[in-house]
Amino acid sequence: MIVVMKADATAAQIEHMADHIAALGLKPQVIHGTHQTVIAAIGEERPGLTEVLEPGEGVEKVLPIMSPYKRASSELKRERTVVKARGLEVGGRRVAVIAGPCSVESEEQIVALARRLKALGATGLRGGAFKPRTSPYSFQGHKELGLKMLATARAETGLAIVTEVMAPEHVPMVAEYADVLQIGARNMQNYQLLQAVGDSGKPACLKRGMSATLDEFLLAAEYILDRGNPDVMLCERGIRTYEDHTRFTLPLATVPYLHEKSHLPVVVDPSHGTGKARLVVPMSRAAIAAGADALMIEVHDDPEHAVSDGAQTITPAAFKQLVEQCRRIAEAVDRTI
Repeated sequence: MIVVMKADATAAQIEHMADHIAALGLKPQVIHGTHQTVIAAIGEERPGLTEVLEPGEGVEKVLPIMSPYKRASSELKRERTVVKARGLEVGGRRVAVIAGPCSVESEEQIVALARRLKALGATGLRGGAFKPRTSPYSFQGHKELGLKMLATARAETGLAIVTEVMAPEHVPMVAEYADVLQIGARNMQNYQLLQAVGDSGKPACLKRGMSATLDEFLLAAEYILDRGNPDVMLCERGIRTYEDHTRFTLPLATVPYLHEKSHLPVVVDPSHGTGKARLVVPMSRAAIAAGADALMIEVHDDPEHAVSDGAQTITPAAFKQLVEQCRRIAEAVDRTI
């Protein structure tokens, strides 16, 4: 349920209603908007709740939340959520660009690349320290040493670090170094991991599972939000279909649909979404036109010799072209980069 308070409701009235909701066995979540305050009553809905809550002092009306995902729903929160981590801001008028290699290979590599990317317009640094790979024989990442390399690159450039965490027991360690905890497609429904990331208090970037519906995607985000962590970004990274001309199919209709159904910002990853370096720039342009709040791009100085995902990784020169072209498209849709 959503308890919509009157525009002139006092702080005491709002606090009283939150306490009343808690006494009914529901979780109250107070959301202060520009013009009004609403209180979400999260939990199992039962008959008679409207009649119990509506007479409260300062209450304008009580509405049901129809979506199965309550906290992620735009029914609960009309104003867009803006996620901030250091200089990275996702969800505002400016489109963020998060870039970096698939895997952190060495300190020299990540620091030098981070400097170039920042100079070219990146606002966040991505890079894998822990790498989930299909084959157990593939490079699995440098783990904590890789996290320390990322931290060094951040100290040199100021770029916020976005990196993947793969298991609940890794969350404290990764959170010590990272600014944004990424949950990969293979872990989208790892509910213990989602809860651990929610408990960390760190901003989260949740990638859509490669076979997940959008309702399943939003319900996964709900697990993080339900732990009291409001800073969640939804990342469309492509899904499996019968097409084989790309590694995955990148469905950009996801972007406006999620903006309609949820208040959370939407990131698009055209590197994983296509699996082909030559398609990354045009699909980035399309993502900006569709309304993406951020791009996540894999960039490497020498993609041919990258230890992972070289086929979908672009060079710094191509990244420069991407930013220049996307900047023009962003202006056409009243955004900036």
